[in-house]
Amino acid sequence: MRAIIRHRYAIRLAFALLLATVSGGVWWFGYGQALAQIEERGKSDLALAADWLTAQLQRYQELAVLMAPHPTLVALSGGRGGEGAAKALLLDAADKTTARAVVYADSEGHVLASAFGDAGEILRGRPYFERALHGALGVYHDVDPASGRRAFHFAAPSFASDGRVQGVLVVSVDVTSVEENWRGDGPPVFFVDDNKRVFITNRSELLFWERRGDMAGLVPPVGARPAFREITRAGYALWRLDWGPYVPNLGLHLVKPLPVIGMTAEAVIDAAPARQLAGLQAAVVAALILAFGIFLDQAMRRRQVLAQANAVLEERVAARTEALSLSNTQLRREITERQEAEAALKKAQADLVQAGKLSALGQMSAGISHELNQPLMAIRQYADNAALFLEREKPEVAGDNLGRISAMAARMARIIKNLRAFARNESEPMGKVDLVQVIETAVELTSARLRAEDVRLTWDMPEGAVLAWGGEVRLVQVFVNLINNAADAMAGVADKEITISLRHDARLAVDVADTGPGIEDPDRIFEPFYSTKAVGSSDGMGLGLSISYGLVQSFGGAIRGSNSARGAVFTVELDPWSEEAAA
Repeated sequence: MRAIIRHRYAIRLAFALLLATVSGGVWWFGYGQALAQIEERGKSDLALAADWLTAQLQRYQELAVLMAPHPTLVALSGGRGGEGAAKALLLDAADKTTARAVVYADSEGHVLASAFGDAGEILRGRPYFERALHGALGVYHDVDPASGRRAFHFAAPSFASDGRVQGVLVVSVDVTSVEENWRGDGPPVFFVDDNKRVFITNRSELLFWERRGDMAGLVPPVGARPAFREITRAGYALWRLDWGPYVPNLGLHLVKPLPVIGMTAEAVIDAAPARQLAGLQAAVVAALILAFGIFLDQAMRRRQVLAQANAVLEERVAARTEALSLSNTQLRREITERQEAEAALKKAQADLVQAGKLSALGQMSAGISHELNQPLMAIRQYADNAALFLEREKPEVAGDNLGRISAMAARMARIIKNLRAFARNESEPMGKVDLVQVIETAVELTSARLRAEDVRLTWDMPEGAVLAWGGEVRLVQVFVNLINNAADAMAGVADKEITISLRHDARLAVDVADTGPGIEDPDRIFEPFYSTKAVGSSDGMGLGLSISYGLVQSFGGAIRGSNSARGAVFTVELDPWSEEAAA
C-alpha cells in the first residue's frame, strides 16, 4: 500500500513539473507572438504620426518655395515695388496657412516686408537664412528665448536674372498650433532633434526632455530623474517607465528616422495587452493540462477499483462456467434447427422468383400476339391489293404495296425485338426522339384499320421537330396501343373520331382522345389482364395498356387515363430532351 502511495506522489510531482514547463513555454511563445503584433501596429501608428507631422510642415515649406519668386517680392528686391503691396501679399498667405510669420529679406538680411510687424529686422547669421543665401532650402527649428514658443523656419531663395540670390522668403510656423489636434491621441510619440531633445510630442509632459550621454531613456530638463529600465523580451526592446499617468509603465520602444525634418520619431507602445494575452494563453493551456491530470488521476483510481472488482468477478465466472457449458450444448441444437429452417426458406424464395419469371414471360407472350394482330391483317390486305394491281397491270402501285409490306415486316421485327427486350427487362438506350415522327409512324401503322372501321383521326401536327427523352420503337408501340384501344372502345358508336394533340408545358404531353363510352374504372385500367371486352374475345387480353404503362415509366414519363365530355382521354407525359441533360 505504501509503495502505491509513493508511486502516486511521484507521478503528481512529475505532472506538476510538466505543467510548469509547458505553461511557461506557452507564455514565452505567446508573449513573443503578441509583441510581434503590437510591433506591427506600433510601426503603423508611428509611421502615421511621422507622415502626419511631415505633411503638416511640408505645406509651409512649399509655401516658401512657391512664393519666393513672386513678382511683387522680386520687384521689392530691385527697389521697384512698394512695401505695402508686398506686406498685403504676405499677410494674405499667413492668414490662409496660419503661419506664425512670413517675411521677405534682401541678400544682406534686411527684412523688406513682413506679414506681421514692421520691416527692418536683420536675419543675417541665422542658420536657415545663411543656407538660403547659398541657393538651398533652409530648414531650422528653435525655441524663442523670450516666449518659450517653438517654431519651424523654412527659407527659400529668390534668384535674380544673373543667377545670384537677390532675396529670401522665410516662413515660420508655430509648433504648438501643429500639435493642437494631435496631442493625447494614440500611443506616446515624440520627435527628438539632433540635440537629443524632445521638440515635438503628443504628450506635453515629455516636452523638452533630453537624452543625456549614451542612455536610452529621457530625463526632464530640471527635477528628479524618473524611473527607467530597458529590458529585452523575446528579442524586443521594452522600456519599464514611471513617466506619468499617460505613458505606459511597460512599453515597446520603436524608432523611425526622419531626415527630411532633421529629427527622429520615437514611440512607446503599451505592452500590457501582450502580457495579458500570453498569460491568458498560458492559463488556458494550464487549465487543459490540469483537467487532463485530474482525469488521469481519476482513471488510475478507477483502475484500482476495477482490479479489486475483477478478482471478485473471476470467482463468479468460474462458478458460472459449468452452467454455461450446459447452455452451450442446448444452443448448438437450436442453431442446427435454425440453419435447416433458413435453407428451406431460401429454396422457397428461389421457387417464388422462378414462378414470377414464368408469369412475366406468359404476359409478354400474350402481348406479342396482341401487338402483331393488326400489322398482320394490314400485310394481308396490302398483299391482296398488290395481287389485284398486278392483274390490272399496275406494277407501280403493286410495288408500293409490296414496299409497305416490307416496311411493316421490318416494323413487326422491331416490335418483336422490343417486346422481347421488355420481357427480359432489357431496353434500347434512351436518347433523343422526335415525338412528331413517332406519332406520325403510329398513325401510319393504324391508318388501314381506321379507314376500314370508318374512324376519323385528327392529328394537329406541329411544325418542326419536338424532341423528347425515350426510345423510338417503344414510343411508337405505346401510341399504336392507345390508337387501337380507342378504336376498340368506339365499336358500335355512330360518330367515331380520335383526336391527337401535343402540348409543351413543363413537360411534353400527348393527349389521345376518343368519342367512345369512356373508362368504366380508371383506377384499374393499367392492370394486366384487365379488359372490358367479352371473355374469350379475340380482340384483346388486357395487356396493351399495361405494357404501355411499363414502357412510359421506363422513359421517366407518366401515362394516365380519364374521362371527358365526349369520351376517354389518355395522356402521355415525357421529359423534353436537352443538351445539358444529355451531358
